Amino acid sequence: MKKAHLLLVEDDENLGFVTKDNLEEKGYTVEWAKDGQEGYERFYADKYDLCIFDVMLPKKDGFTLAREIKDTNPEMPFFFLTAKTLQDDKIEGLTIGADDYITKPFDMEELVLRIDNMLTRLHGSDHDTDKKIFHLGSVEFDTQNHTLTRDEETETLTKKESELLRLLCINQNRVLERNTALRIIWGDDDYFLGRSMDVFITKLRKRLKGEESITIENVHGIGFKLVVPEN
Repeated sequence: MKKAHLLLVEDDENLGFVTKDNLEEKGYTVEWAKDGQEGYERFYADKYDLCIFDVMLPKKDGFTLAREIKDTNPEMPFFFLTAKTLQDDKIEGLTIGADDYITKPFDMEELVLRIDNMLTRLHGSDHDTDKKIFHLGSVEFDTQNHTLTRDEETETLTKKESELLRLLCINQNRVLERNTALRIIWGDDDYFLGRSMDVFITKLRKRLKGEESITIENVHGIGFKLVVPEN
């Protein structure tokens, strides 16, 4: 069984370190974010098979983070790892769509077993649930090969063009905030990087100009929206 790529969002330094270390010893690849906003940004910056969220997080709580991720990727499995034991909290987590709910303190072997069982149950032996191909009108966007294909003609995007278009596709018909995209792709959100991103948006518009129904709209003061007609 292929070991999964996990996103762990936990603000407790000791618990986060120990959990990440133990899961990596079991063969998992683990990205550790220490607050809800960082977790949100890391989720869209990489490809994950399972997310593990604490509930009480700085900047963005685990319930909010889970809702935002489920809105854009309903198939993403996740569970809560938390000290909260109130029945109402468990019900809220499961209502959002959590696949499991583990309370602290927990046994590391049990955590590993639950992760393997969950992924096997949901996806069999293939854990890779990340979407790699998007269709934008008559254009096929391959995120792995950074290509756009239309009528058997293929053009190659730059890495940053591809990363930006992927974020827009993941959030299609929703606003992608400028600051979020800048931090994910460029690592910072200062003015000059923002001007650079505007240039890439212009390039993407030119690449998609043959698709009249597909637009990248400016949302003044907030960000951009890739508008794709609903099927």
